[in-house]
Amino acid sequence: MPPVSMLAPFRITICGIEELAGHCDGNVSHIISILDPEWPVPEAFGAFGEHARLELRFHDIIDKQDADMIAPRHEHVAALLSFGCRLLEEPQADVHLLVHCHAGVSRSTASMALILAQTLPDLAAGRIFEEVLRIRPQAWPNLRILELGDTQLNRRGELVAAAAGIYRTQLHRRQYLVEQMRSGGRGREIEAAAS
Repeated sequence: MPPVSMLAPFRITICGIEELAGHCDGNVSHIISILDPEWPVPEAFGAFGEHARLELRFHDIIDKQDADMIAPRHEHVAALLSFGCRLLEEPQADVHLLVHCHAGVSRSTASMALILAQTLPDLAAGRIFEEVLRIRPQAWPNLRILELGDTQLNRRGELVAAAAGIYRTQLHRRQYLVEQMRSGGRGREIEAAAS
């Protein structure tokens, strides 16, 4: 059973594609599905009960790398936040939000941080990321998604600045990530950790 959020007024789950089948019986009411543009819809969704789903398609990058890659865009984050607003219109005891991407590490954790920031606007960004890290210990939130969401939520850079704490925590635990992230075009996240 996934950890229960100590902050959100509804249940939340973060996972990767390979873990989806393990959540079919979890009374999931809402799903944010973040996939690479060419990836097929996961078959596991056929085993879920009735649910509302937002499907977003973009690559896990933070800067435009080549013409074939689609970076997260303003409209992706606007759709995510619009979907998040609808969660609060339903009885909270009935809401169980599952957010997934390919590994449940980057796009999904950034998206969940934005949903929490929107749901709990007075909560400090550092506390939001502590909660994301508690629920998904391997979290490494996609910086571009956070930058776009920080602007749309009018957080004045607070979410982006607080994300550096997660990057530092992960680098302390797994130093090998420095080269992995740099070679993957995500050096700005490493620089954020060092600032």
